[in-house]
Amino acid sequence: MIRTLIVDDDFRVASLHRAYVEKVPAFTVVGEAATGAEALRLITSAKPDLVLLDIYLPDISGLEVMRTIREAGASRVDVIAITAARDVESLRAAMHGGVVHYLIKPFRFAALHEKLQSYAAMHQRLKQLAEADQHAVDTLYHILRHGGSAETLPKGLSRPTLELVSRILQEAGGDLTAVEVAELANLSRVTARRYVDHLVQLGRVEVVMRYGSPGRPEHLYHLVARAATVASFDRSSES
Repeated sequence: MIRTLIVDDDFRVASLHRAYVEKVPAFTVVGEAATGAEALRLITSAKPDLVLLDIYLPDISGLEVMRTIREAGASRVDVIAITAARDVESLRAAMHGGVVHYLIKPFRFAALHEKLQSYAAMHQRLKQLAEADQHAVDTLYHILRHGGSAETLPKGLSRPTLELVSRILQEAGGDLTAVEVAELANLSRVTARRYVDHLVQLGRVEVVMRYGSPGRPEHLYHLVARAATVASFDRSSES
């Protein structure tokens, strides 16, 4: 289960967010905090994987909570920031582009559900990489926390999931069908097809047709050599 901490100074909103999170398979709420100080205490004691964090808190801001987490070296604690639309750019600037996930108030369950599904897919992939080299694990966490390249994604696609699909194709070392990508990424077939088709449009993935069986030809996808060399995200953005 993905251990989740809810941080909001309005107990009614916190209860609603708890209900939202607990509707999503693989997530469990390990606590609620109404202040930044309480959030930091619970991060230490409850050891959540994920914090659903309101930026506006009565004592210190959510931004300060995030900075404290990073400066303290809290390992493998990720954040979905909840903020107002007018504050998105300042949020990104304050975190030096490091906030991957954020939700703009007000939002519906569907928006949170999509964010949690993206996180769950990455979380599952990291578990599968338990025997992988540390560089691969660190790369995936960089993708999760810092995002990939700066292109605008079509509505309904998320960057962490896009980079997860890229990583799966890279590690395959050969052709995969959309069904195989879906199984490895813990996505529906339709959703996986949307991501691989978008990667094809970006020029990061090539599609080939396999004939020989009755019915429609099978679409096979593989990462192009240029995309494979950048480990699924634009390293030039780090310089």
